[in-house]
Amino acid sequence: MELTLTYDLRAPDFGAPRTDLYAAALDQVAWADELGFDVVGLGEHHSAADGYNPSSLILASAMAARTRSIKLRTSVLLAPLYDFAKLAEDAAVTQTLSNGRLLLGLGAGYRPSEFETFGRKLEDRWRLMGEVCEYLQLAWTGQPFEWQGRTCLVTPKPEPFAPPILLGGSSPAAARRAANIADGWFPPLDPRLWQPYRDECLALGKDDPGEYPQHGPIFLWISNNPDKAWDTLLPHILHQLQSYSEWTEEAFGKPSGPYANKMTIDTIKQSPAYQVLTPEQALAMAEQLGDHSVLYLNPLLAGIDPGYSWEMLKLYEREVHPFLKHPARRVL
Repeated sequence: MELTLTYDLRAPDFGAPRTDLYAAALDQVAWADELGFDVVGLGEHHSAADGYNPSSLILASAMAARTRSIKLRTSVLLAPLYDFAKLAEDAAVTQTLSNGRLLLGLGAGYRPSEFETFGRKLEDRWRLMGEVCEYLQLAWTGQPFEWQGRTCLVTPKPEPFAPPILLGGSSPAAARRAANIADGWFPPLDPRLWQPYRDECLALGKDDPGEYPQHGPIFLWISNNPDKAWDTLLPHILHQLQSYSEWTEEAFGKPSGPYANKMTIDTIKQSPAYQVLTPEQALAMAEQLGDHSVLYLNPLLAGIDPGYSWEMLKLYEREVHPFLKHPARRVL
């Protein structure tokens, strides 16, 4: 079972102060590293009213300085908005600083306002995704190369090796694209998108990436009193869901995906994506997920108070973690 901690560092007005959330995230990832977590996933968005973290590589570098083993995954960095040379440099430094623990997850983005802020065209994003993968692979050789009529040299070369590039996306075409131009595929928790990626890898003669792992809820909270915990957590969950609903409406004209339907307290509590469980229930869920699976904790979701978050993590440490079947780290 892969153990993953996730952060987006939203700080809505009703939540904890942003400075407290960032400080807590650094302390929590150090705790998770000591406990044996495999991955910390760092989201990225821009122009967000709640300050959703726009600088996933900076945060990954700060976390690298506080940890020794945990992998640092951008989930996902919006590559079409970046200057390619600067992205190559910053990723190389993060990789070197972390001694090879960066997993560079790249996404194309979808919000028009983000592209407008950066002076980019939304319709160019898929072309830019292909170009950025090619550019990074050339840049990280540490040698001069020709790019669109100019000679480029990007230093330093990442050490001890170039970070793997994982592509995000939400379509079979994007999955097949990842097999062709990247080192891995990072679908949005949709097992239907895994098989096209796997089939394309095999058709290309690449190693079989295997079956898609079972995934736990995107938000899991451990509590001895779930009903009381729900009362505290619901404003933060509703904020996240409402924000994504507005963003997909901005992009597609109407809310889409899991944000398409009306979100109420009852539907959220019944959703498999958001669960508040006792330690015993969490262990039963982990047993059902099996060994080839991923378990997520998102302890500061949308500004959850760090003190309350730590209470949950310590309960997990005492009453859940020691009883999980957790093999050696095996993350890409």
